[in-house]
Amino acid sequence: MAQAAETAKSLNRGAAETRTRALVWAGTALAIAAIGMAGSLYLSIGMGLKACPLCFYQRTFIMGVFAVLSVGLLVDRARAGFLCLLSLPLAMGGLGVAAFHEYLVLTSKLECPLGVFSMGTAPLQSFVAFVFLTVVVAFGAMAGKNGLPPIRIPVVAGATVLGSVLAWGSVASAPPLPPTPTKPYDAEKQPLDMCRPPFRSP
Repeated sequence: MAQAAETAKSLNRGAAETRTRALVWAGTALAIAAIGMAGSLYLSIGMGLKACPLCFYQRTFIMGVFAVLSVGLLVDRARAGFLCLLSLPLAMGGLGVAAFHEYLVLTSKLECPLGVFSMGTAPLQSFVAFVFLTVVVAFGAMAGKNGLPPIRIPVVAGATVLGSVLAWGSVASAPPLPPTPTKPYDAEKQPLDMCRPPFRSP
């Protein structure tokens, strides 16, 4: 009887530690999402930059993560791992769009304004934020049992695949890029306040 009680205590202790780990991951993800969302809004409201369609997709994804985690943790912190799992497709979707956006910059198909504190372009800052966010929610999803320990890894993998599909859908449905300009931009009339195709001299 004593041994059974000790075993039950040990199991309860292990479950509590698992919930605590998941809660730490979820809290960290919420902080990253909050910072990323605030930075994204500041680019438009504080710096006066104009968001392109790809920017809007990324902003929507990070707002979605913030909403899921903030409301979820307010209602039931004991299921932090499950909340991270729900956030994973959104984080992965934003990461995919941000990666494509930065690819366009690196291949000179787009030129984009500098982000907050001029630390890299806005797409690069978004990409870095989504990398951290995706990694954190993935660890949070793995840390929480989610009620189904034997299928935890396939479920997390499935959530990742779903996020990739969301990213593909966002990129595929985005409006086409504006035409490449035939003459240099006027620095005064056309400041670099949004992502646009760069001028290429013949």
